[in-house]
Amino acid sequence: MLFSWFELHHKSIFPSEGSNLQTILVGWATAKAYTRRRMKLLYRLLSPSLHDSRKPSLKLNIPKTVLRIVLICESLGLRVSEGDSAKGDPPPSSRETKPPPRAKKRRFAPIKIANQIPMRRRKEIEKALGEVGESPTKWSRNGGTKNHVFMRKRIKPGTIRHMEYDLLDVEIGESWPVPISVIHGSRPGPVVTLLGAIHGDELVGPLALTYLCGPNFMGPDRVIDAGVLAGTIRIVPIVNLPGYRRMMRDFPDGRDLNRCFPGKPDSNTTSRVAHKLWSKLISTSDYVVDLHSAAKGRTNIPQIRANLAHASSNRIARSFGIETILDSEGPRGSLRRITNQEDIACITYEGGGSDEADPESVQISMYGIINLLRSLRMLPGYPSKPRFRILASGSVWIRSDQGGLLDVLAPAGSFVEEGEIVATITDPELPGVQHDVVSPIRGLLISSATHPFVNSGSPIGHLLPVKRGVTTLKRRLDDEGCLIISGSDGEPPWREDEDIEDIAVFGEWSGGSPDAEWGPAGSSTDEEEDN
Repeated sequence: MLFSWFELHHKSIFPSEGSNLQTILVGWATAKAYTRRRMKLLYRLLSPSLHDSRKPSLKLNIPKTVLRIVLICESLGLRVSEGDSAKGDPPPSSRETKPPPRAKKRRFAPIKIANQIPMRRRKEIEKALGEVGESPTKWSRNGGTKNHVFMRKRIKPGTIRHMEYDLLDVEIGESWPVPISVIHGSRPGPVVTLLGAIHGDELVGPLALTYLCGPNFMGPDRVIDAGVLAGTIRIVPIVNLPGYRRMMRDFPDGRDLNRCFPGKPDSNTTSRVAHKLWSKLISTSDYVVDLHSAAKGRTNIPQIRANLAHASSNRIARSFGIETILDSEGPRGSLRRITNQEDIACITYEGGGSDEADPESVQISMYGIINLLRSLRMLPGYPSKPRFRILASGSVWIRSDQGGLLDVLAPAGSFVEEGEIVATITDPELPGVQHDVVSPIRGLLISSATHPFVNSGSPIGHLLPVKRGVTTLKRRLDDEGCLIISGSDGEPPWREDEDIEDIAVFGEWSGGSPDAEWGPAGSSTDEEEDN
């Protein structure tokens, strides 16, 4: 009965090619379907079309029937082609392959791991990403929102408090009170701490965080509205207050605060400050964002530094929404490394240079913080994402082979080709003599020297070699060949994760860290600078 229907359908429409089509339909319907289970499934799925009481038109019913047969064969793992017999499989050469259907897009795609990251490091990252668990119970909305307690003060839900926090507990002398803004949301959620000016001469962080605390970004019906915020935001625009006032990188005792965490309560001045910050501010946070700039003598393009093998740090590094992410653990004693060891997520943002207020770096950092808060579901709205990400685990250095005065032709952010002249060196004592500095490989300059005096061996530029994704990267270059960082040209668009291309940079950090080669000779991992 089944095949007589096929003949009737075919002869009424294709009378001149009956034998060929009949052979195809019979082969589709019977190939590898002689078992009782498969024949019942075939008959049950075809019966609605063959026994419809409304007797639909034969011309309309044939395509639907053929489509059902093809779908059944695919669901049973069969391949059909012209000439299939009912008693045996066709030879492999006669089979026709059907392209697989397009995969359905998922709203939340799995995080991609770039293939060029070294195998050992990639396994560490994959293992960490598999350990992401559920949200802590304290973030649950079942128990309602509670007061946020900080410095023995209770901050009610949906309110903003501006206060001062003493870096030292003293009865006489300087206590160095730093300003802190606490925004406690009307809904429960994580605690995010934003820090600026751990190094006193780095001004991008203080500017960005001061703007976020201003009336244009904070308040009712603004981006940061305590009435709709989920969780708590703690903003410290200036951490190193004495260094900031003296326009110096370190504390008055000459020590780097970002090498003294978690500190000791009975040690030197910087260590005592680090201990108090750690015990009262950092250890009670769920996420920490540390804003930095490059040290004297150089400048950085906006970039994120994070330990991608730490699951929650990996998440917020990507959610910041900019293109360049450098994978490193951080030096011993640094805020980022210690927080990760205590399973607290922490990333470092780098942008611009010291003693300068780079407007592009300030704007990008503000967009990045808002992206991060939206990704954590603390603020309403969709986070913006870049067209691609560069996940770097190594780099190449461009060095001078001569001494003299440096003239940089390719600034930080430039995409340079192998053999391209990136700088020239001249000597006032030898007029007319000039030496060119060329790039040893094609890549993206993420940092460049700004101090004009160099010696033989001095680093000129920090280069990420790019071998894949070159076409994608070049689409985001301006007329001068510099990368347009996401957020520098206005609010970036929203994209799906699967629309973002991951461009990996293979290699190792010379000296064990991204900034080791900028320091003095013999610098080690301990000397890495989260600038």
